[in-house]
Amino acid sequence: MTLTSDSWLTLIVSLPSASATARMRIWRAVKALGCAALRDGAYLLPAQAEQAAQLQMLADEALQEGGQAWLLQVQALDLAEQATFQALFDRTADYTPWLEELAQARQTLSALSAAELQRTQRKHARAYEVIRKIDFFPGETSIRADAQWRDFANALESMQSPGEPQPMAGRIARRDRMQYQGRVWATRRHLWVDRVASAWLIQRFIDPHARFLWLNTAADCPSDALGFDFDGATFSHVGERVTFEVLLASFGLEDDRGLSRLGAMVHALDVGGATTPEASGFEAVLAGARRRWPDDDALLADIGGVLDSLHAHFSSSRKT
Repeated sequence: MTLTSDSWLTLIVSLPSASATARMRIWRAVKALGCAALRDGAYLLPAQAEQAAQLQMLADEALQEGGQAWLLQVQALDLAEQATFQALFDRTADYTPWLEELAQARQTLSALSAAELQRTQRKHARAYEVIRKIDFFPGETSIRADAQWRDFANALESMQSPGEPQPMAGRIARRDRMQYQGRVWATRRHLWVDRVASAWLIQRFIDPHARFLWLNTAADCPSDALGFDFDGATFSHVGERVTFEVLLASFGLEDDRGLSRLGAMVHALDVGGATTPEASGFEAVLAGARRRWPDDDALLADIGGVLDSLHAHFSSSRKT
């Protein structure tokens, strides 16, 4: 979030000396909202911050505790005062320990199991999001934190999904489905989001008699097999599109509303971007299925039913 407005909100609260618990609760709340302390009981927040609406709730709480509260809108007198106010929201002190923890965690990744890698990613992602949400005026430290987080996330991704393809440039050629029947299709084993969704798409909508090979490495792909979702494969990432989306475009399936919305979910889970409400649930189900089914044929059969249901849901439900 980057704000430029010179409009500010100031919350001033005064509580009875006997209300120590309420005073601590309100102090923790204003800190979590990202307020800057002007003095004891006086807090500043950019008026355009999404957290600003919650200041009135804190003012009301102070009144209910028998105290006094004022929520005032103020303007910076000039650019110098604006800069002074913004400097109060420098998040370097928040980012520094997080960056140190991230650097330490980076050194231990190779010793962690898959489950531990996922827990590590969630832990540091949550901590990063807490800081980003109150980083109203990003500066050099914010830029460095973003770069470090991207490197960390990429390192985790490479360990969890070795051989993840790099996007190719160029246009996506339209193909005739009738020329792709009864073929052998190959991709990397230990299926994850894009690969399992692409295999389901091939099986359900492109080649109902498809046979699949699950490769230890991309180099194991036979010359007569149709590879997908690895570098050098017949079907893989092109530009910003993941393999599932490339298959949709290649075989003229983009007009299918359910498949299009499934593609958006797969894209978000595979490379990031705008997500869907169903994405986290599908990811959790897939993670559980991978623990239940170490065999990729069994995994595809299991998750295929989930994708069938999601396709039906996306095809009939109103877009949100």
